Amino acid sequence: MSDHIKHECGIALLRLLKPLSYYQKKYGTAFYGLNKMYLLMQKQVNRGQDGAGLVNIKLNTSPGTPYISRRRSVDQNSIQDLFLKIGDNFKKIKARYPKEFQNSDWLKENCSFMGEVFLGHLRYGTYGGNSITQCHPFLRQNNWKSRNLVLAGNFNMTNVDELLNQLIDLGQHPKEKSDTVTILEKIGHFTDEENARLYNQYKSENKSNTEISKLIEDNLDLSNILTSASKKWDGGYVLSGVLGHGDAFSLRDPHGIRPAYYYQNDEIVVVTSERPVIQTAFNVSAEKIKELPRGQAIIVKKNGSVFFQEILKQKSRKACSFERIYFSRGNDAEIYKERKKLGRLLLNPILEKINNDLVNTVVSYIPNTAETAFYGLLSGMEDALNQQKEALLKTNKLEELQSLMHQKIRLEKMAVKDAKLRTFITADNDRDGLVGHVYDVTYGISKNTDTLVILDDSIVRGTTLKKSILRILDRLKLKKIIVVSSAPQIRYPDCYGIDMAKLGDFIAFKAVISLLKKSEKGKKIIQETYQNCQEALTKPKEEQKNHLKDLYAPFTDQEISIEIANLLKTDNISTDFDIVFQTVENLHKACPNHTGDWYFTGEYPTFGGNMVANKSFVYYMEGRTGRAY
Repeated sequence: MSDHIKHECGIALLRLLKPLSYYQKKYGTAFYGLNKMYLLMQKQVNRGQDGAGLVNIKLNTSPGTPYISRRRSVDQNSIQDLFLKIGDNFKKIKARYPKEFQNSDWLKENCSFMGEVFLGHLRYGTYGGNSITQCHPFLRQNNWKSRNLVLAGNFNMTNVDELLNQLIDLGQHPKEKSDTVTILEKIGHFTDEENARLYNQYKSENKSNTEISKLIEDNLDLSNILTSASKKWDGGYVLSGVLGHGDAFSLRDPHGIRPAYYYQNDEIVVVTSERPVIQTAFNVSAEKIKELPRGQAIIVKKNGSVFFQEILKQKSRKACSFERIYFSRGNDAEIYKERKKLGRLLLNPILEKINNDLVNTVVSYIPNTAETAFYGLLSGMEDALNQQKEALLKTNKLEELQSLMHQKIRLEKMAVKDAKLRTFITADNDRDGLVGHVYDVTYGISKNTDTLVILDDSIVRGTTLKKSILRILDRLKLKKIIVVSSAPQIRYPDCYGIDMAKLGDFIAFKAVISLLKKSEKGKKIIQETYQNCQEALTKPKEEQKNHLKDLYAPFTDQEISIEIANLLKTDNISTDFDIVFQTVENLHKACPNHTGDWYFTGEYPTFGGNMVANKSFVYYMEGRTGRAY
């Protein structure tokens, strides 16, 4: 419950379609683009707090002058750090050249980050360290403008080994084995090929080299580059890039696993990971902001023309449902309604657990993204209470009705997180003692006859719940504690952008292994699944099926939930404890357009997902701690 999940990344691509002088005249500042980028990135800070990066490219610069600016930060407040340093540089320039500073043309010619094309990135480190070298956007440099490539994205590829070998087969020598580098170099390779093709074409027409460079910039086929580069990609992704001369693109995977939205008018073209940030930054209605079609790229040419191109054949929509539950900003109208419905759909199983006793039930939630789902649950409980009152009225039980008439749902903030408590400052053997105090409780508002229902968006590892929340709630001496998750049981690893690849971390997986080990038949299933996964990994990913499903098949959802509760409740917890998970069926009711549910069902949209699932179990059985992709 409330375990920190490193996840997702955020992107922001902004192309100014007018000269800087236009924005200075209309909006009173030549820094219109830079200011908007700050908003677009800051409003997506939920998507990445491990680092931030910004690239700016100037169009139509003279040879010998810089045209690419890049700055990255892994500071604790990386966005602020990034823009403060950019701003400090402008302050120095203004102090030295106060008159020239008012001229937008002079600013473009003499200052960094004063170009027309911006690409920003917010990083959540899903694997490895968190150094500046791992921070997007990545840059592939060349002395020809049209061969320079800047790339940033929200993605993970499942088949990095395969992609790396493709580069080696091309004769390259990649500097590291990572999906970011392999994608950058793959796109870069075909960018070079497209440049060479056009060069040879125009050279045969007796054009000068200077003429050829301009012709290449005007006629370079970005869609051809992306189509050639992406043929073997397996994963979930939104990739955004800019070439040195100014062509820009954003490409979404064919299943639409990762989110991307765009908006354009006669002044700007913008692409982001979330819709509300565009609404806020540019004051436009949600209806004007469109979702980037899956498998398609939005391409903005150097001349400002905008078009869409199918890069990969569109496949069944499997947009990530966990994205809606946990990751995305909740001020998106659709996401708000979905999260609220997720909470309301939990009403019936909760009423069953409390025997419809709303009078002696206190309802609360763990702060953050569970709040909206909590409102939905609360609304459902209020309706249930009103129905109880109506039933008493119809049966003329007036005395009972009178005692219930003024009863309201008992909403209280029971668990309070101490954000300032840092457990890393002490030795390992003392850390558990501090972890138990990360949360505190509100005393004096509950009785020993009360049941506490406490809601969170998801229960992944259960570590915080076991070591902190249950321990501290137990001090209230309640009749019962019911922990509720608005997400179903997370059973399978993710491989499309989230740091959830290790099976041994999942409390649902631990529970099913615990159940299997209680019988000889179950132990046999574990060994057979291990052997089947090993055998599967000798085959191409296209021929593999997800053998992890065999582990869960013998048990009902309820049986696994009971075992999860048993694993989470330690001996020193005296209060009766139960746990309720959302059903997959109700998840689909709440999020009908986001059916990517592989976390819960093991139904991966790509072949690489099955491969990762099988490899994750092999790693678990062999005690290997590495990531399975």
